[in-house]
Amino acid sequence: MLAADPGASIASIATEAGVDRRTVYRRFANRDDLLAAIYEARLTAIEDAIEEARLCEAPVAVALHRYVENIIVVNRIWPVDLPRMLADDSVHARRDAAIHAVDAFLQRATDEGLMRPGLAEGWASALLPQLMHLVNQQLPELSPGQAADVVVDTLLNGLGTS
Repeated sequence: MLAADPGASIASIATEAGVDRRTVYRRFANRDDLLAAIYEARLTAIEDAIEEARLCEAPVAVALHRYVENIIVVNRIWPVDLPRMLADDSVHARRDAAIHAVDAFLQRATDEGLMRPGLAEGWASALLPQLMHLVNQQLPELSPGQAADVVVDTLLNGLGTS
């Protein structure tokens, strides 16, 4: 609900969850506490997705597909308003660590020849999350594995014929 309507009230969230708003307030003192819990859950899911992909150990192509598939699942379960999430200072250190891990992996992919060298610095790092977001928006009917196939193919092969 908060991804679709960041201004959703605690009462409407409680109703959607099938509980009384007092139940929500017993768990979360206020809206900020609820948002913090959501951000915490999303960050934990991202960290788990990175770990499960084995970005440092698995063959690069396998790790890339696992990572993309895992993050697509995270994005579908936790579709939060990212600019709002990033406004929370407590989020930055953990998010920066996740970004660093993915950046290091993308460099490994380049070093091992899966991606071409010479791209503008940060281009692959910027493009990959955009492709994952786009596949969720444009092709929500695809399973996470199928969506990862589309993202990985687009990232590695582009749209051209050569």
